[in-house]
Amino acid sequence: MFTEETARAKVQAAEDAWNTRDPERVSLAYTPDSVWRNRDEFIVGRERIREFLARKWARELDYALRKELWGFRGNRIAVRFQYEWHDAGGQWWRSYGNELWEFADAGPHSGLMRRREASINDVRIAESERRIPGPRAPGEECVLPVF
Repeated sequence: MFTEETARAKVQAAEDAWNTRDPERVSLAYTPDSVWRNRDEFIVGRERIREFLARKWARELDYALRKELWGFRGNRIAVRFQYEWHDAGGQWWRSYGNELWEFADAGPHSGLMRRREASINDVRIAESERRIPGPRAPGEECVLPVF
């Protein structure tokens, strides 16, 4: 289903949507019965996804994300990502993660994500160590450092 070009476009569209921090907009990329594992949380359905994202962005302030295509095959994409945010106390964090995505390839929800599995680790950083100041500028390439 995916080519390298369409997989990269899907990853960029996801990054752009998540950087809006708009749970309604982001949730529309998922099937109504989408299944998620996010860290240690298991979420089923678009409405639960919206609720999860609202909680997430209420806690992860000034969230800024970069995603990078890791691989793809058929209707699946693997992504690595980093995002930075601060908590209510002002502590900055960099979160590193990997996602596995599976898309509906037929029917009324074709092209929407039906499964997302995310493994994420958080590292405390100083504000001066930030690398992701906000959404990616037009034409800016994504080259994520390992650490």
